[in-house]
Amino acid sequence: MSYKAEYIWIDGTEPTAKLRSKTKILAEGEALPIWGFDGSSTNQAEGHASDRVLQPVFSCPDPIRGGSHVLVLCEVLNIDMTPHESNTRALLRPVAERFAAQEPIFGIEQEYTFFDGSRPLGFPVNGFPAAQGGYYCGVGSDEIFGRDIVEKHLDHCLAAGLSISGINAEVMPGQWEFQVGPVGPLEVSDQLWIARWLLYRTAEDFNVSATLNPKPVKGDWNGAGAHTNFSTKAMREDYRAIITACEALGEGSKPLDHVKNYGAGIDERLTGLHETAPWNEFSYGVSDRGASVRIPWQVEKDGKGYIEDRRPNANVDPYVVTRLITDTCCTGLERDGLL
Repeated sequence: MSYKAEYIWIDGTEPTAKLRSKTKILAEGEALPIWGFDGSSTNQAEGHASDRVLQPVFSCPDPIRGGSHVLVLCEVLNIDMTPHESNTRALLRPVAERFAAQEPIFGIEQEYTFFDGSRPLGFPVNGFPAAQGGYYCGVGSDEIFGRDIVEKHLDHCLAAGLSISGINAEVMPGQWEFQVGPVGPLEVSDQLWIARWLLYRTAEDFNVSATLNPKPVKGDWNGAGAHTNFSTKAMREDYRAIITACEALGEGSKPLDHVKNYGAGIDERLTGLHETAPWNEFSYGVSDRGASVRIPWQVEKDGKGYIEDRRPNANVDPYVVTRLITDTCCTGLERDGLL
């Protein structure tokens, strides 16, 4: 018997990378081998030297094909087996290893928007729907659009064994969110990429597209983010570590260093309106969704817990955002002796 392995990788498209995949047939019991692809067709090579290598790094059951078939997330390597310049996972690995003793964990809230052709799902053919307000966590066919796709995607993620922790309808019609975590930086990033692939693939069966555009509709409509929840062992035990992490994120050039890597088009979303802080200002506060970083009220009450960086765009690379937050916060905690 043979099985199908869907090899999935992140391409070199700029400013926002795309997911690519292709199928390999393997004999039952055969280990996942490295594989090749045409990098000149994925913005990862020139035509005269187009070969690139797929190195499997994470696999899970394929919930769409079922049976013994698998999904295989890969890093992209050059033919000398060094990481390709587009391989952001390779940059996260040493940071995750360096700070492993601090036990950093993440929960990422992935917002996205369904489109039916050129308009968001639920928007009338001509004009706009009622103003936002009733759509968030709503119910009823007059306010909720795409629930059948969302439920199928959730089922697929659970069947794949991903650490999905919830779903909800968001502020704009056709806009939804799922959450991955809490797990470590590499794990949450790998699983988020697989969950994104499953989202696109599931929507495909409904003739609908899903986009991570951070501002899918201009004007008085919420954008789409990837709010990133973070904690270390010290933060889960001591409120002083919560404040230290927030202060570390706001030090010197750190706010802009992070924001410029938090997804293309971030200035369109982080305007100071629609539950955001301005992209060029840093702030943190308890229960404040208008701050760059929110400390949940329960965290202040309990004197321990986690923080939520509300700045990352929906289209952020999770390998990049987890690397930056881990490095910045854990370095600050080390410096202050809060380990």
